[in-house]
Amino acid sequence: QMDVKTAFLNGDLEEKAHMAQPKVFVMQGNANMGCRLKSSIYGLKQASRQWYLKFDGPIKKFGFQENVEDNCIYSKFKNGRFIFLILYVDDM
Repeated sequence: QMDVKTAFLNGDLEEKAHMAQPKVFVMQGNANMGCRLKSSIYGLKQASRQWYLKFDGPIKKFGFQENVEDNCIYSKFKNGRFIFLILYVDDM
């Protein structure tokens, strides 16, 4: 078993996403400015999907195949041996 501690922080955003400035960073006179996100953060609706996409590419390069019925189950068969890898949010 494995838990990816910073899974949602590793996703690359494909679309533009903005957020309000954290209160501790607001400078006097710039209170109406916001921040553009370059990568996903916890709580972002796209974070789970972006983490999945980041994981999917490399795991397939290792020879794993995605299950047709459930996209988060991967399998690899070689020399009469097999591995099943099951991804559930940020746990494997």
